[in-house]
Amino acid sequence: LSPSLDILESGNAAKNKGIIKRMLDYLSFMFMAIIASIFIRKVDIIIGTSPQFFTVCAASVISKMKKVPWVFELRDLWPDSITAVGALKNHFLINLLKKIESFLYNDADLIVSVTQSFKNILIARGIEKSKIKVITNGVNLEAFKKSEKNKKLLNELDLEGKFVIGYIGTIGLAHNLETILKTLNIINQTNKNNKIVVIVLGEGAEKNKLKKLAKYLNLENILFIDSVSRKEISKYWSLLDFSLTHLRDNKIFKTVIPSKMFESIAMGIPILHGVQGESSDIVVKENIGYVFKSEDHLDLLEKIRVITSNKKNYSHLKKNCLNAAIKYDRTILANNMIHEIRKLK
Repeated sequence: LSPSLDILESGNAAKNKGIIKRMLDYLSFMFMAIIASIFIRKVDIIIGTSPQFFTVCAASVISKMKKVPWVFELRDLWPDSITAVGALKNHFLINLLKKIESFLYNDADLIVSVTQSFKNILIARGIEKSKIKVITNGVNLEAFKKSEKNKKLLNELDLEGKFVIGYIGTIGLAHNLETILKTLNIINQTNKNNKIVVIVLGEGAEKNKLKKLAKYLNLENILFIDSVSRKEISKYWSLLDFSLTHLRDNKIFKTVIPSKMFESIAMGIPILHGVQGESSDIVVKENIGYVFKSEDHLDLLEKIRVITSNKKNYSHLKKNCLNAAIKYDRTILANNMIHEIRKLK
C-alpha cells in the first residue's frame, strides 16, 4: 500500500465447499499463515479480514509474535452468519466461537467495519467505540464501468433481444436463489413468449441443487455459468439489464451490504434488491433499483412486472447508478483505510 508502511495481510483461502470442508480449510490456513509469517520480516501492521475469523485469529497471534498492532477488518459477523442459515447448530461450538469472536474484537487495535450496522452491534456488545471505523465496500471504477453489451457473449448465449436479469456471485445457503426460480416459473407459466432470461454466474454449495430444480421446472430461460476470471467478469456484467441481489430473510442479513451492488451500479446496471436493512436503504436513497422482500417470490414477480412495463424510468435508474458509484470509489476508500492504519504506527 505504501513503501513506508509494510503490511502483512491474513486473508481468506477457502471456497464454499460445505461447512466441514470449509472449517478444515480455515483451520489449515490459520496455522499455515502463522508459520509462514515467521519468514516475513519488517512488518509494521497486521491485517486480518473476516469472514471467517480464523484468519483473524492468525492475525492476532502474529501480532503478538512480531509485537506490532493489528487490524480486524470486519466484513461479516461470524459465527452469526453461519448459524443464521443453519449451517452450524452445535450450541457448545457456537458459544465457543462467540467467545473467540469477543476476544478478537477486544484484542484488535483497530476494527474496520464495512457497515454502520456492524459498528452499532459491536458497541452494543461493549466494544470500545473509538477504535471502530466504518469504511464500506466499494468498486474499482477502472475495472467496472458503463459499456455496451458484449456482442460476442450476446451471440454465444443467444441473448439478443432478451431482457436479462443476472445474479453474479456465491451461490450459497445464505442466498436462497430458489426464490428467483419460483418467480421465473410463474412468469413462464403465465407468458409462454416472454423475453426474460436469468443468468446465474458463480459457484457454491447450492448450485447443483438449483440446477436440478431448474431442470425439474423446465426453466429453459435460466443460464448457469461457471465462475470466470476477474478480468472477464465485467463482460458478463455488461449483458445485464438488471442485476439481482438476494439474501435469506434473517435479521443478521439486515446488517450487511452485498459488495456486488457496487459493481452493478458502476456498470450502470439497476438492481433488483432482495435484502432488507442498511443495503436497501442505499437502493432507495440513491434510487438505483427496486427493493423486494427477501424470499418473497411474489413480491419479486411484481417488481419484475414493474420494470418490464415501465421502460421510461430505466434510463433514469441507470444514470442514478453511475452517479452513486462515484461515492464508493475503491481508491478513495482505500486511502481512507490507509489513513486510519497510519494512526497505529
